[in-house]
Amino acid sequence: MKIRTFDINDQATVINLWEVCELVVPWNDPVKDIARKLKVDADLFLVGESSGEIVATVMGGYEGHRGWINYLAVSPQHQGKGYGRKIMHTVEKRIQQKGCPKINLMIRATNTQAVEFYDAIGYEVETTIGLGKRLEPDV
Repeated sequence: MKIRTFDINDQATVINLWEVCELVVPWNDPVKDIARKLKVDADLFLVGESSGEIVATVMGGYEGHRGWINYLAVSPQHQGKGYGRKIMHTVEKRIQQKGCPKINLMIRATNTQAVEFYDAIGYEVETTIGLGKRLEPDV
């Protein structure tokens, strides 16, 4: 798999991959999420290609205190090939190069497959509570 930075021409394909991987939720508009991401650390929005097809994505970020991971997706047909590990390793290195000491991420508690994946690559469940406040409605 070849990893590269997201290009706006990838948008429809990436959103389709997110839908297949059940990452799109009604309260987050993926088009708006992409537009927002391209304004901040666009170099941390990565896609993975295999045979010219986008098969993986990850959206990383660093806000000066912690790094963040969003929209990690690997096409179901390509899971189990190490693509998730590879794209995560790449975004982790890019975030670390910006001076970041720690990466956080949030997943739905019901997504046991994601919990197992992240555990296998060194992430730990922390005893914190994630809170959120919507400043701009997407829908």
